[in-house]
Amino acid sequence: MSETLTIALWASNLEPGLSSLDEWAAGVGAMLAKAAADGAALLVMPEYASAQWLSFAPALAPTGEIPWLAAREAAALDLLRPLVARHGVALLAGTIPHDDGAGRYTNRAHVLFPDGRHLVQDKMALTPGERDPAAWCLGTGTTLKVMEIAGWRFAVVICLDIELPALSVRLAGLDLDFIVVPSMTRLASGNARVFGCAKARAVELMTVIAAVGAIGNRPLSGAAHPNTSGAAVYYPCEEALGFTGFGPATAIADTAAGAGPYLLCRDLPLGLVRALRRQGAEVWPGAWSAAHLVIEDL
Repeated sequence: MSETLTIALWASNLEPGLSSLDEWAAGVGAMLAKAAADGAALLVMPEYASAQWLSFAPALAPTGEIPWLAAREAAALDLLRPLVARHGVALLAGTIPHDDGAGRYTNRAHVLFPDGRHLVQDKMALTPGERDPAAWCLGTGTTLKVMEIAGWRFAVVICLDIELPALSVRLAGLDLDFIVVPSMTRLASGNARVFGCAKARAVELMTVIAAVGAIGNRPLSGAAHPNTSGAAVYYPCEEALGFTGFGPATAIADTAAGAGPYLLCRDLPLGLVRALRRQGAEVWPGAWSAAHLVIEDL
């Protein structure tokens, strides 16, 4: 087993219009081909990469967007599976609204593997717009999945979920080698929250965090919706990892050329980080619990 893993992060530009799902899938296929040529095992797309499909949707009320997107989930996945198999690169296909069959929708990340595995992760904490009954009216997930690629344990933590300390406490005991954070943030403040918390989690969990967000204006709920983000990798702040915790990164932007920035993250040192997590970190106390503390409110 190699001591490193190479992945690619695609900060998708949602602004260009599309004519069909086939055109969208062709763009994903081109990025999978690039990732394969670069030796990446995994390509990660941002939260709501599927929102670009709304460029070829009919006129929809705000409450109609999620059902319309969810109705195309299965067809999109059918287009992606052969591309993943052909190129031999696993794909986190961003998130797509999912219909649970009972009139309830979740914000679901799909991870497709070349060996045919298909794993999913639902977002667990929602923004006001996502849960607004007059707009997207999404429901929350209740399960966190631990996944595996090339012998490495990882989880998908979607956007706002990475900002929640309570979830970080649960993640701490899972011995994760890396976490991927697909996001969609309208403003630089939102991106700073997600990416800032991602960096904090790298320290708290003694693991590698890879964050990627959407870029470009994509009208949602009948109004302009800019997207401000990029891609970045964060490490624990250890001498052996370069002290500061910053890995490869793109600039943060609200506009992009073409398909959007592609960041190759070559040879992420997962083996070294795993060794530090198990023994040898500078001060990390392990998956420490505060359950024993007594709080005095004076």
